[in-house]
Amino acid sequence: MKNFISLIITLVLFTSVYGQNLTVMTYNIRLDVASDGENAWENRKEFLLNQIKFYNPDVMGTQEGRPNQIAYMKNSLIDYKMIGHGREGGDKGEYSAIFYNANKVKVEQDSTFWLSTTPEKRSKGWDAAYERVCTYGLFTDLESLEKVWIVNTHLDHIGQQARLKGMDLIKQRIASLNTKNYPVILMGDFNVEPENTLINHLKENFIDTKEVSNLKFGPIGTFNAFKFNEPVTRRLDYIFISKESNIKVHKYAVLSNSKDLKYPSDHLPVFVQLELE
Repeated sequence: MKNFISLIITLVLFTSVYGQNLTVMTYNIRLDVASDGENAWENRKEFLLNQIKFYNPDVMGTQEGRPNQIAYMKNSLIDYKMIGHGREGGDKGEYSAIFYNANKVKVEQDSTFWLSTTPEKRSKGWDAAYERVCTYGLFTDLESLEKVWIVNTHLDHIGQQARLKGMDLIKQRIASLNTKNYPVILMGDFNVEPENTLINHLKENFIDTKEVSNLKFGPIGTFNAFKFNEPVTRRLDYIFISKESNIKVHKYAVLSNSKDLKYPSDHLPVFVQLELE
C-alpha cells in the first residue's frame, strides 16, 4: 500500500513538472457536393475517417462539414463528442465543429456565433460571400485538470474585410470570456496565406505553432485542390496558440496521406502535439 501511494505521488509530480500532452487537428473535410465526381464524399469518407482514427487527435476542429457529414463522423468516431451548429442555424448548413475525445477531455462551456455585426443570430458579415461561424469551448483535461479554450472557425474565401473583422470579433470574444487567462488554441481554415495582413495582425496576440515547433513534417501548404500530382504550396489552414500561455509545441505536421493517388479532402489536415504546462 505504501509503495502504491508513493507511485501515485510520483505520477502527480511528473505531470505537474512536465505538463500534459494534447494533440490537436484542424481539418477542412470538403463539403459533400455531387460535382466533385470521383472525389465526392461517398468515395472518400471511409478513408478520411480512418485517417482521423489513426492519428487519434484529442481535439479536432472541422470545417465545411454538412449535416450528413457531421452525422456520419459522430456515428463513426465512437470515443468522440462534438460541439457546434450549422451556419444556417441548428443542424442546417456547414459546421465549424469541434470533435473531442471524451476519454481525454470534457467541455465546461461552449457556444457558436456568427462572424457579423449581429453575432448571436444567423447573419452574413461585411463583404463575405457566405455566412460564417465560430465555435469555441472551454475544455478540461481529465488527467491533469488543466483548462484551455479551443476555438475553431472557417473564414470567408472572398471578403478580406469579412476575414479581418471576423477575426477581430473572435479575438474580442476570447478576451471577454478568458477572464482567468487560460491558454487559448485558435485553429481553422483562415482562407489566407501567411503573408496576408490577417496573419500579421493575429501574431500580435497569438503564435503560429509551425514557427515554434520542435519538429516539423509534411508539405509547406495545406490546400491541394484534389490535384495529387502537383506540389501542395498554398497554406490556408492554421493552429495558433495564445502568446501568454505556457504551451510548448513539440510536433507540427501537415498530413498528406493518400489512397490510390487520391487525397481524402481538398485540404490536408494540420496536426500538432502540444504540452500544457
